[in-house]
Amino acid sequence: MNNPFIIGIISWILPGLGHLLQGRLKRGLIIVAVFWAMFIIAVLSGGAYYPGFDFKDGTLLYLLNIFARLGSGLGAIISFVLMSSPPNNVASWATFEYGGRFLEIAGLLNYLAVLDAVDIQQGRKK
Repeated sequence: MNNPFIIGIISWILPGLGHLLQGRLKRGLIIVAVFWAMFIIAVLSGGAYYPGFDFKDGTLLYLLNIFARLGSGLGAIISFVLMSSPPNNVASWATFEYGGRFLEIAGLLNYLAVLDAVDIQQGRKK
């Protein structure tokens, strides 16, 4: 794979795969483990249903939440599907906001992993 764009897309869709394809086994497995652990904890905590408000209620916070969640690639699709039918009492869960933060941080972590994979592919990092 000599195309940094392809490496970036693969790394974004499946976190850690870009590193694994480049032979960075240890780094790739760490990214896979950390990302998916954070993602699973976030979803089980009710984070897929956060924020509990609409675009009109808090525009900037809503957009930041969406941007961070989109960083998850495949995880973003999973979380958006789960978000479409939230339980009635999800906002009363004690872990609701923590789960939302975990989900956002997992997406932001994946953005950094994508940049790292592209830098490795282009030879800017070893």
